[in-house]
Amino acid sequence: MVREILASPDVRTGVEFAAEEGLLADVSGWAGRRAPMGPLAPPSLLVTEPPDHTRYRRLVTRVFSVRAVEGLRRHADTVATGLLDEFEADVRRDPDTVVELVDAYCNRLAVTVIAEILGVPEADRPRILELASAAAPSLDLALSWRTFRRAERALTEFDDWLGGHLEHVRRHPGHELLSQLVAARDHQADGTGAGLTDRELKSTAGLVLAAGFETTADLIGNGIHLLLRHPEQLARLRADPGLWPRAVDEVLRLDPSVTMTVRIATRDTEIAGTTVPRGALLTTLLGGANRDPAVFENPDTLDVTRPNADQHVSFSAGRHYCLGAALARMEGEVGLRSFFDRFPDVELLPGARRRATRVLQGYAALPARLGPPR
Repeated sequence: MVREILASPDVRTGVEFAAEEGLLADVSGWAGRRAPMGPLAPPSLLVTEPPDHTRYRRLVTRVFSVRAVEGLRRHADTVATGLLDEFEADVRRDPDTVVELVDAYCNRLAVTVIAEILGVPEADRPRILELASAAAPSLDLALSWRTFRRAERALTEFDDWLGGHLEHVRRHPGHELLSQLVAARDHQADGTGAGLTDRELKSTAGLVLAAGFETTADLIGNGIHLLLRHPEQLARLRADPGLWPRAVDEVLRLDPSVTMTVRIATRDTEIAGTTVPRGALLTTLLGGANRDPAVFENPDTLDVTRPNADQHVSFSAGRHYCLGAALARMEGEVGLRSFFDRFPDVELLPGARRRATRVLQGYAALPARLGPPR
């Protein structure tokens, strides 16, 4: 049912359609005018529909094609190798060195790769990580006032930084994605094509930057935790490294980085044999669908040889299928394989802690003793 909802032409993203009149409409309009630009505010790709969604996506998709992503594999491998070299130097100085893997490896690998794609200066990357972490709860509902205000401040500060960065890119263009998007916006301003407005440019660039490392960092952390809890599966991967791409999909299936998404029915319709009235809010539980016993045999079991592991819905489905799916898969494979190849005897220590967010699912902390490097 989840896949059918996500692919249905009778549903859409965003909440505006559900609040066309009355008090809810008034509150929604007031909130929308006051809220900083964020992942759930138009013109974000997450909450727009064709034809705007098609236009935004077309300008970004070519950078994240399977072919383009394979061209980035060597760069991702270089980044992972550099981080692991730092760990190895620490371990050789002190064999009992404890590393907090989320901050020291998962986050740094993911943010470095996407920052290179977007031309983010190295000096700005730690601050971007900090702001993204503070803003992540903005995807959730029913936040405490303190968490909401913290997320709102982070989104505002991120928006200010992004505006300055885009101006810098406009003055000093390169070949990375942001320069291409700026060129597309200026192409429109010249009246020679349908590019992006300034607001669309900021929204698209901000979403690509934040989503490009938040969920990937979660994928790598979730994978490390799952594989260390299932050493027999890790042994299979060491015996047959060709299974790594399938293992990444199995991690995404069993412990997805995004747990749920919401759609709204735009008219009275029927989905999977169920009558759905116009305006109904549909919450799709991606993690639940990934464990559907009608699709996956022994769905609660990690199996890196699972032949249909890639049938998960962790990247959504339909027109809102994640445009960075190929990049996430590649980074997950490089990050996990490189890590376990270098440190075959890694041991997780007490203190593993999940993030407090509901929609985004990952680890806030994964302390580990690495053991001798290979």
